[in-house]
Amino acid sequence: MSTASHSAQKPRKATDKSARTRAREFALQALYQHLVGRHAAVDIDAFTRDLAGFHKADEAHFKALLHGCVEQAGALDALITPLLDRPLTEIAPIERGVLWIGAYEFQHCPDVPWRVVLNECIELAKSFGGTDGHKYVNGVLHQLAVRLRAAEVDAAPARAGARSSTKVAQPGS
Repeated sequence: MSTASHSAQKPRKATDKSARTRAREFALQALYQHLVGRHAAVDIDAFTRDLAGFHKADEAHFKALLHGCVEQAGALDALITPLLDRPLTEIAPIERGVLWIGAYEFQHCPDVPWRVVLNECIELAKSFGGTDGHKYVNGVLHQLAVRLRAAEVDAAPARAGARSSTKVAQPGS
C-alpha cells in the first residue's frame, strides 16, 4: 500500500467527536447551569457559545436542545417521572439534564435513531455524571424509547446476547 493512499484513508481517532456529539455536551453543560443556577436560557446560550471548542459543535442542534429542553421542562419531567424509582428532586442535575436531552430527542429529532439517542445519552452520563449514573439513564431512557418510538424499537433487530425485558410476544410467536 502506498503512503499516499494510506494517509488518504486515515481512520478517525477515538477522540474525534461528531458535531452533534459536541452539541449535546455543550447543551448538557448549559442545562446544568439552568438547573443549578436557574440562569435564563438566553444568557446561558450566549455564555456557552464563547466557550473553547464550541465552533466544532452543531450550533443548530445545540440551540434546539438547550432552548427546547428549557421551554418544555415541565412536559419532559412529566414523561420521565413515571419511569423513576425515586422522586425527581433526588435525581442529580447532570442525570436530569441527560434525561431531558434523551426525551427531547426522542420526541423532536426523528432523524436520529433511537439507539443513537440512547447511546449518546449514556456516554454523556458516563463523561459528566455520577459513578453509575449512566446505568440509571440507560434504564429510564430505554423505557421511554419503548413508549415514544415503539415502532422503531420493535423494528430494531435484537443485539446478540442482549436481554430484552420490554419485548412483547407477538401473536403466533
